[in-house]
Formats: sequence, C-alpha cells, structure tokens
Amino acid sequence: MSTLTVMPSGQSFDVAEGTTLLAALLGAEIAIPHKCEGNAKCGSCHIYVQEGRKGLSKIAREENERLDTIVGIGSKSRLACQAKVLGTENIKIELLSFGSGV
Repeated sequence: MSTLTVMPSGQSFDVAEGTTLLAALLGAEIAIPHKCEGNAKCGSCHIYVQEGRKGLSKIAREENERLDTIVGIGSKSRLACQAKVLGTENIKIELLSFGSGV
C-alpha cells in the first residue's frame, strides 16, 4: 500500500499495489481527462510525478511512444493510465489540468 498525494490540491489517500494512477484518481473522485479509457492512445492523462517515481512501474514502450508526442513532457512525465503503483513508497503527483473525466 502506498499513499498518493495529488497536487495542487494536496489531497492524499492510500492506493493498493497494482492499481494504475488513473484508477486511483478516478476512485477518489478526482477529475482527470482520460479520453482513450486508459489505453495509452491519447495522452490526456499526462501527469508529473514529483516524488516516489521508484514506487511506480517502469515506462513501457507504448507509454514512452505516446509521451514522445506530447508537448511539454519532461523526465517526471507519466501517463496516469499506465503507471502502476508498486506499493513500495509514497508518491506525489501533479495534475496538469482538471478535466471533466471525459
């Protein structure tokens, strides 16, 4: 179990191992865009991992390819739909935009 802190709101909650960040955010009723329903096809769930990157699954080829198409990505960029919690450390993320969850 890891604690996920969402910035800029500062809201924190526990997340079970194996849960994607997208599923955790939606489960906590935090609006985050996810147009492709978590299939790494759109990049709308792009987030920045501020702390605890080692507590997330490694970036797979499909996620890396999608990130390469997004303007403004950096070394802390992840797709919330692809990043799975390993349960080894606490994680702090920054949401880039607040959407309707579409």
